[in-house]
Amino acid sequence: MEDMILLRYDLQWFAKEGPGGEKTEPATEKKLSDARKEGQVAKSKEISTAVGLFTLFLILKIFAGTMGRQFLENFHFVYSQIADFTVLYEGQISARDFCTLLNKALLRILLILLPLLGAGLVTGFIIEVVQVKWKPTTKPLKPKGSKLNPLKGVKRLFSKDKLVELLKSVIKLAMIGYVAYSTLIDQIPTLFLLYDMKLATAVQTFGNIVINLGIKISAFFSIIGMADYAYQKWKFKEDMKMTKQEVKDEWKNAEGDPQIKSKQRARMREASRRRMMSAVPQADVVITNPTHFAVALKYDPEQFDAPFVLAKGEDFLAMRIREEAYAHDIEVVENKPLARMLYYNVELGAQIPQELYATVAEILAVIYNKRNLA
Repeated sequence: MEDMILLRYDLQWFAKEGPGGEKTEPATEKKLSDARKEGQVAKSKEISTAVGLFTLFLILKIFAGTMGRQFLENFHFVYSQIADFTVLYEGQISARDFCTLLNKALLRILLILLPLLGAGLVTGFIIEVVQVKWKPTTKPLKPKGSKLNPLKGVKRLFSKDKLVELLKSVIKLAMIGYVAYSTLIDQIPTLFLLYDMKLATAVQTFGNIVINLGIKISAFFSIIGMADYAYQKWKFKEDMKMTKQEVKDEWKNAEGDPQIKSKQRARMREASRRRMMSAVPQADVVITNPTHFAVALKYDPEQFDAPFVLAKGEDFLAMRIREEAYAHDIEVVENKPLARMLYYNVELGAQIPQELYATVAEILAVIYNKRNLA
């Protein structure tokens, strides 16, 4: 026993979640609000991409014919303009005229693609609002030094989140490959016939194959997106969890330290007692129990129509009121039922109820007569 060596150690070293304990408590509204302001929300990029692609290919399938005709019209417009310029300038076209013609052609192409681009923009906006609601913030755009830390960057490369992203990428590639293979394998005979078709027919046929393939891939991609959205919601909820100590600290910061608030309430009660005791010398009478309760009353016709309570107290405070009354020659009257009734039913500064008028009036009449005789 003499050779025994005692080692002191802190059990907190073995805690997995630090001194606050394990994160088991759901996030509070304040923490969720603060996270929202920082741009931390549960959303899936996969579902946004999937819906965007599906919208793109669906619009192409509906309006591909119209858009194709508009592109052909634009092609004819450009070449007819080139012919006009070359005739005008003896087979040559100036750089200025070429730029003007190119701008017109690009503007017409932009107008053709405008419904497609607008639909993509509107769809992306709607998907984002559906996922995270509308509450824009600029805080994620502010530069942070921690993002430039190379050590943290290396850690993020080998984090659990990156492994999940890698797994999603593998699943996406496998699914896209399977859908593309199963779709194109059935279209091989048609693809071999493209050489014998007219150019317009071949382009239309090939476009239909690509669009149908895109719709199928987008539909399967949506399944991954919905699963990823559910995962992101769960992950965000888990990441936002708090320890019991964090919840207590947040409550203290929001509501104030209970001990400090208790001391503040005690000081306020003491100040209220002092004000109340300073008003006792103005009383006309003090009604007692005789030891448990004491209520000081005053009748001032200019202030109230009936007598009102100047001060009241129980036990020790009742004794203080009686002592103050004796010190200032205030009449102290023992009336147990009246004292209890006044103490429990009439607030400080309030008038007595009508059913007590007669009893209190008799007491005040006796006191006023004594004063007049004196």
